[in-house]
Amino acid sequence: MSQAQSNTTPSRRTIYVVAAIIRDAQGRIFATQRGYGDFKDFWEFPGGKIEPGETAEQALQREIWEELETRITVDGPAHNVQWDYPAFHLSMQCFWCRVQSGNLLLKEHEAARWLSIDQLDSVEWLPADRDLIQKLKTTA
Repeated sequence: MSQAQSNTTPSRRTIYVVAAIIRDAQGRIFATQRGYGDFKDFWEFPGGKIEPGETAEQALQREIWEELETRITVDGPAHNVQWDYPAFHLSMQCFWCRVQSGNLLLKEHEAARWLSIDQLDSVEWLPADRDLIQKLKTTA
């Protein structure tokens, strides 16, 4: 490897994910607390990576079934979040959703809460979700 190559900073990889902003009949939003990884104990919207060949909506429905054993209806796009973490760039498509069937069984998360708009600041959100929370407080 030449000296020039060894000093080149590799381009940051982008991870494409989807997130469900699940609302109930009272307008509360479902939040989950991470049980693993670098951001263990931070709060997030459930969801995950988009697999090859999936639409964002299909990925979201699959992820919510895998994480929460719940079927959701995806009502439409809410916001797109672009966030630079130290090791990667996150591109997150967020969708308004509602429970179709199931009991939101926690299979990967430590805890979950239904939060009203006024309660959104009561938990410690992941860095990428913080701007989204501010937007939700003005548009939800």
